[in-house]
Amino acid sequence: MPYTVIIHPTGEEPIIGEVEQLPEPSDITITLNSPRKMDGKELHYLSENVLTVIWPISRLNFIEILPTKAEEEIIGFVRE
Repeated sequence: MPYTVIIHPTGEEPIIGEVEQLPEPSDITITLNSPRKMDGKELHYLSENVLTVIWPISRLNFIEILPTKAEEEIIGFVRE
């Protein structure tokens, strides 16, 4: 099941893409499919035909994991 993540490279704009599995604490890289800017535009430093990029985890500040559609449909507590 692919996960949509936002990676935050050090000194760069956030990048959104999909990963097949979430990185483990022992991993040193993350493989991102369909990398793009947050607005959906291509990354200027990648070739046009690139579909997958491997980033070293040491170059990232943090990784955000976006909810899947099934998780979005779960009704949680609502505070009024």
